[in-house]
Amino acid sequence: MGRKVSLIACVLALAVHAAIAQEAVPQRSARPVFAAGAAAFQVGGAQGRQVSRKIRLGPRGRFSIFNTDGDIVITSGGGDDVEIEATKRGDPQQFGDVEIDVQERTGRVDVRTIQLRSRSRISVMYSIVVPASTSIDARGVSGHVRITGVQGSIRAESVSGDVTTSGTPKLELVKSISGQIDLTDSGSDAELSATTVSGNIRGRSVKVRGLTLATVSGTVTLADVASERVSLQSVSGNLEYGGTLARTGRYDFSTHSGFIRLILPGDPGFDLTASTFSGAIRSDLPVTIGGGRGRGRGAGVTARGLEGTFGDGSAIVSLRSFSGDITISKR
Repeated sequence: MGRKVSLIACVLALAVHAAIAQEAVPQRSARPVFAAGAAAFQVGGAQGRQVSRKIRLGPRGRFSIFNTDGDIVITSGGGDDVEIEATKRGDPQQFGDVEIDVQERTGRVDVRTIQLRSRSRISVMYSIVVPASTSIDARGVSGHVRITGVQGSIRAESVSGDVTTSGTPKLELVKSISGQIDLTDSGSDAELSATTVSGNIRGRSVKVRGLTLATVSGTVTLADVASERVSLQSVSGNLEYGGTLARTGRYDFSTHSGFIRLILPGDPGFDLTASTFSGAIRSDLPVTIGGGRGRGRGAGVTARGLEGTFGDGSAIVSLRSFSGDITISKR
């Protein structure tokens, strides 16, 4: 099992790093985009240079950003302009090793941090305000990504930083290799996917049609979730789901060495298949043993599992853990 975990982590890490590497090929910008308006300052032992720029984007525009080292913070604002504030930090003699490239097109703005020297120790911190309806594609290598209050479609990724979203009703994709993922008041009209290798995934007040969350060595904790389809996966972490079960919905939770806990409001109807090799299964809801969809004689309680229904059995729930307990409780 250890080899399997290592292989999964390596494959995921290599895939992300390969995609990032394509973006990080050193090249010079066609023009200096922040030639004026720079302000110098000092924070602790490091010195910094702050530059800003305002660009008209318009409603329902698209904004993308790629940063090699440093945080990305994006918030929504009024008006039709993108306000970009970039702060270089480090040794002033190396500030020239990093360029900030901004490309403008009708209805679109793209920002990239370009490392002209591979061993440069300059980081760039971005603070960006966009029109509320803007669609966002934000990617970072070494730094956190935080997006708040943006109503357009969102895709956010970081290799070694946390990814946090709040007030984002059209969230599509969230990824990290070694960071945490935190989703609050987020949703999607379609499918939402969030994956991390060694971080935890937390979600609160998430409303989506379909939800897929996966981590190798972290835990998944969800509260106040509403979705027709939910898939939660972890190798060595716990899975906790607090939310509703939709009629005809499908809920598939799997972990190898963690526990699984469902916290359900009201009296949801579901068809249950639960299995664990060395853990225990407990339900606070009175599950009727056996029967259910497509089950023949012999279904019910086994040495390692349970099959049954609660209520009208309209939702399908599948819970699997190798060495952890499985618990279903009522909120």
